[in-house]
Amino acid sequence: MHFRVGPIVLILVGVLFLLNNLGLFQLKEVFRAMGTWWPLILIVVGAAGLIGGKR
Repeated sequence: MHFRVGPIVLILVGVLFLLNNLGLFQLKEVFRAMGTWWPLILIVVGAAGLIGGKR
């Protein structure tokens, strides 16, 4: 099974923007959380790259 991070990220970003446009979700909260937790995002992406690796 090939795991593709790019398409999944694009889908999630699209869903977030759609929910924001519908008034069901506020992106301000996401950006505030990302401002705090962005180092963890880098660590997860790096760990996923190490675990997945190139085959």
